[in-house]
Amino acid sequence: MGEVVLKGLNRRNFESRMLRSLRYRLLKAGNFKVYAIQSTVYVEPLDEDADTTLAFELTKRLFGLVSVSLSYSCEKDIVKITEAAKKKLGVELSRAKTFKVESKRSDKNFPMSSIEISQTVGGDLHDAFPHLTVDLHNPEVTVYVEVRDFAAFVHTNPSKGAGGLPPGTSGRAAILLSGGLDSPVAAYMMAKRGLELEGIHFYSYPYTSERAKQKVLTLAEILTTHVGYMTVHIVPFTQIQEKIHDECPEEYFTLIMRRSMMRISDAIAKKNECDALITGESLGQVASQTIKALGVTGDVATLPVFRPLIGMDKEEIVRISRKIDTYETSILPYEDCCTVFTPKHPRTNPRLSEVEKIEQAANLEPFEAVAIENVEAIQIKMKR
Repeated sequence: MGEVVLKGLNRRNFESRMLRSLRYRLLKAGNFKVYAIQSTVYVEPLDEDADTTLAFELTKRLFGLVSVSLSYSCEKDIVKITEAAKKKLGVELSRAKTFKVESKRSDKNFPMSSIEISQTVGGDLHDAFPHLTVDLHNPEVTVYVEVRDFAAFVHTNPSKGAGGLPPGTSGRAAILLSGGLDSPVAAYMMAKRGLELEGIHFYSYPYTSERAKQKVLTLAEILTTHVGYMTVHIVPFTQIQEKIHDECPEEYFTLIMRRSMMRISDAIAKKNECDALITGESLGQVASQTIKALGVTGDVATLPVFRPLIGMDKEEIVRISRKIDTYETSILPYEDCCTVFTPKHPRTNPRLSEVEKIEQAANLEPFEAVAIENVEAIQIKMKR
């Protein structure tokens, strides 16, 4: 369970949240029994219709687990253990050239030591697959044998889990979802640290199309395979952007727009019991993300603002977006509201006092109140 086992008195709460989240995800794959014993989570199919392959893939995406294995259970008998290894792992062993056996005996009443189990199972497997050579240092296949209190298990090389902390164990935060590459990656990275997420998207119809809105909802749906579920709050932003365009100097358009977004997001986050905001900003990536511009836009937020991508370059962000399957959707050519009324020469070295003076003259507060009042909340769940 990775970090979860280090949580001391809070460990039970972390485990409980992780198991609850896993049970919810596995509904997509059928009926499974999910429980935790001795720092290990067990997922057992309850009928023949349960899709173990899909369950395996869904489990690998659950934050809090560092490794996931497709294991086979049997009686705690050395003959049964060897038979299970031959039958269930035969295909992998037939394809390999080298192997070894690693055993763990948590049931101390079992009559053989871990070394004796490994020697016995290894010898029988070598007899059954004589082409195999034992390699204790760098084998192609490692056969793992675990003798637990209630059963024995055999499996081969485990797959890497998602790691991090279980969903919701660090609280709730609101992610500003733009529809580009950055914000879904930022959402994933903060969800990995145990945050439950609310999404906020600013929609400027007719300057942005219905397809741009649907693109964001699709990204949120992809994210649910990692975070479980999410509500996306669609903010009508057209009137605010038009007012900024009509009454503010062009070089300040983006800065004042982003300050308005932060104020609105701050209010929506509090209304939905979130304790922080998350953005996909990366230092120096665009004109509105210089150190002074970030200071000016972040000044209006009363909640902490997490920027997990702040020190990353585009190549790193793209790599993660491919890993979490958001890349192909993010690059679809449907523009979001951040591209509306983009200034030719944006201010990169703004002074807060100047921005506040311009903003005060524009009097955006009544328009922001109307936008908050007319937010559309859309619940996003994993596809069944």
